[in-house]
Amino acid sequence: MNEYRLTEEEYSRILALKRDLHMHPETAGKEIRTTEKIREMLLEIPGVELLPFENPLGTGLVVRIRGSEEGPETALRADIDALPQNEEYESEWKSRVPGVMHACGHDFHAASLVGAAMILSRAAADGALRGTADLIFQPAEEGTRGAAALIEGGLFDVIRPDRIFGIHNWPSVRSGDVVVHEGPLMAGKRNFTITVFGQGGHGSMPHLNIDPIVCAAAVIQSLQTVISRNMNPMDAVLLSVNRIEGGRKANVVAGQVEMSGTVRSLSDRALDRAIERIEAIVKGTAEAYECRHRIDWERRIPAVSNRAEMCVYARKAAAAAAGAECVTDAEPSLASEDFALYGAAGIPSFFYWVGSTPPGEKAEHLHRPCFHTDDSAMKTAAALYAASVLQIS
Repeated sequence: MNEYRLTEEEYSRILALKRDLHMHPETAGKEIRTTEKIREMLLEIPGVELLPFENPLGTGLVVRIRGSEEGPETALRADIDALPQNEEYESEWKSRVPGVMHACGHDFHAASLVGAAMILSRAAADGALRGTADLIFQPAEEGTRGAAALIEGGLFDVIRPDRIFGIHNWPSVRSGDVVVHEGPLMAGKRNFTITVFGQGGHGSMPHLNIDPIVCAAAVIQSLQTVISRNMNPMDAVLLSVNRIEGGRKANVVAGQVEMSGTVRSLSDRALDRAIERIEAIVKGTAEAYECRHRIDWERRIPAVSNRAEMCVYARKAAAAAAGAECVTDAEPSLASEDFALYGAAGIPSFFYWVGSTPPGEKAEHLHRPCFHTDDSAMKTAAALYAASVLQIS
């Protein structure tokens, strides 16, 4: 596998791509320039075939590299979108787009997958690649709608992978180490928006109004009991209300209040129970305060869970790419990833974490304004993507 790692020339090319994407970030569903830059570099790589898949979101792309012999079809996925926040980390390649930055490292993932295409191209030319590798550059992971759009748009009519692998950089893991974790790794989630409807009027006449702000406050307080009183303490479950909006003037009772939040768990059973309690508490509290209510649920995203049989492949690939001494484990996270939907569609899947904090620096975690990566860890990530194909083929 040593010969199937990035050369220094290849690394310099994907580093330039990564920094270009970092300077010109685009948010979910708007990754037009990002898609074109990735396409341009991929089409310079011998043997890369652009597949005729029209993503409903209009961005992202899927390419294929064919081996010289029949064999398994393996998919590799990277996300490509950025976040709507300002970057505070100073560098020559700092975001040039106000209010948008790659705060989750999707530029790292995309450039690494382009690097894997370079490695797999060489392997195919050498006769070391059997079967095919499908490379998915997925838009709109933030908001967890990109994978669903691809699947519902017919992705698996165009490719029919036997297995799929994904990667996320992980700041709390030593740079270049690879996390191979068996079982749930990232949480299932369901985001929600609760609207409480009252009856607005002048603040001097409370008896003639129905105040949704008071009701909303009671809803938020009562929802805290879902975790403390309805969940098994041994289950990892999170419920947060992270946005609330209602009212316009100091002397006018609001007509309605809207609040949004998320509920997450590594356990499907626990998530089911939390959703059930949220609905009952909101309904009961609204009735007690003489308000009406509505709960709008977003698409449920399942947990990212790595099955034992996929760990066998993953450990071999990680050891080949990074060295056995760099293969490690880590505690799961209640962050979510729509990579889980590929597994839910019936494709055996595995998700890695790759350590990404520059050596000697304090970890700046995902979605923080000073988040940045040790770009040399892309050498590990690119080799890991490629090894996930070559160790099977």
